[in-house]
Amino acid sequence: MKERIRNTLNSLYWRQFALTAGMVLLTMVLLGVSFFALSFSINVSERRSEMRSRAELIAQMSLDYFAAGIDQSTDQDEALRKLAVVASRMTDVDFLICNTQGGVVLTTDESLVGKSLKVPETVVEQTLSGDMRYEGRGTLGGIYEAKQYVVGVPIEAGEVPIGMVLAVMDAAALLEMWRAFIGLFFVTSITILLVAFLASSVTAMRQIQPITEMVEATRAYADGNFDVRMSNVESSAELAELASSFNAMADSLQETERQRRDFIANVSHELKTPMTTIAGYTDGILDGTIPPEKERQYLQIISDESRRLSRLVRRMLDISQIQSKEMKKKDFDLCESMRLALLSMEQRIIDRHLDVEADIPDEPVMVQGDNDLITQVIYNLVENAAKFATPGTALYLGVRTAGEKALVTVRNHGATIAAQEIPLLFERFHKSDKSRSEDKDGYGLGLYVVKTILNQHKEKITVTSENGVTSFVFTMQRSQSAYTKEEESAHAGRKQREEHR
Repeated sequence: MKERIRNTLNSLYWRQFALTAGMVLLTMVLLGVSFFALSFSINVSERRSEMRSRAELIAQMSLDYFAAGIDQSTDQDEALRKLAVVASRMTDVDFLICNTQGGVVLTTDESLVGKSLKVPETVVEQTLSGDMRYEGRGTLGGIYEAKQYVVGVPIEAGEVPIGMVLAVMDAAALLEMWRAFIGLFFVTSITILLVAFLASSVTAMRQIQPITEMVEATRAYADGNFDVRMSNVESSAELAELASSFNAMADSLQETERQRRDFIANVSHELKTPMTTIAGYTDGILDGTIPPEKERQYLQIISDESRRLSRLVRRMLDISQIQSKEMKKKDFDLCESMRLALLSMEQRIIDRHLDVEADIPDEPVMVQGDNDLITQVIYNLVENAAKFATPGTALYLGVRTAGEKALVTVRNHGATIAAQEIPLLFERFHKSDKSRSEDKDGYGLGLYVVKTILNQHKEKITVTSENGVTSFVFTMQRSQSAYTKEEESAHAGRKQREEHR
């Protein structure tokens, strides 16, 4: 159970979700701390400024009271106290009107009326000395039980201090508005976090879904089911491209699997036919079913089928060797390889009553590649062209240069190959219906060998078939020295023509 939970939490979905949620939470915490610090500082500053202005107002009103001395009448004393009470109620601030010794003369706090109170000397000194005004937080020497925010303003006659006014506010009252802001911020933050977590979860799930589909698809491929495909992904261009590439890979795997099955089926079919013939005629000779006078005839059939079977196996081994062979490209004369291929096919061409149109220059056409393999390519193409050419027609073999490439063309006159059949010509064991009737000894491997060799050389081959004329054209990379000499010769010719002008 613990292992399952650990694997779940280590999944890409939970990692991405945790990363996004953590970043949002960290951002909210940093913003919250900044907001709290800034709002608290602004709130305290504003309230202290307000307390100072009210204290200065009370100090101005108390000036006459202190200037007249302590012989004020009770009515005047009461009137000043009531005026301070009104100011206190307007701002939720209590005032202590004190003399220069720190004694409290009047107070707006009903709980302190009638008590003999004295402000600490440090507060008196800071309030009465210099231009600085006292601002602090404390109990004023035990006058209050809880700490209060205090702002002190002197009462001055001219420039001589004759008393002071202390504006006092309970810290809880000062923090009340700030706490309201904190509550609102927390509610807003929680809402934003919930929305962010939900959006992060949905986004992570949408991003992980294609990867989950890939995992399920790969499991299906491992079981041999190549029909599974990923759905279209629209949430991300990168994931859409990945899905497209994954589906292309699946198509390639499916095609490879199809070719593998076809290969096995074709090999089984090609091997079964001669083996059945050999076994049947051998058993007929052994058990006397075939009379002695016909044994030689059937032994010849057995010999022919054995050689055919040997050629098939040898051709398959040749393909395997070609695919695994390391390429060693060298410069060689392509024209010489074409002449050798024609000489090797001379008897077959004569047997088919074909004319040969050879467009092979006397000067060498130097190309880069494996001479033996390219000769095999030309031989297979000429053999294929001779095999399916109409007797009495012409077979064409030619080469021409086009920039850095040499183009070899093999052309014959015969049946037109259907357009849908052309892409299948180079598959293993592929035979068209026409070839099955005319090529009973073929295996459908000749053109596959051609394609394999040219792919190893990174060259291309194209096929066209129209109005009974079929052409195979493949490219070869010309050797650098031959191409350079040709360019230099052409440049010299142009220069010479310009000088004659």
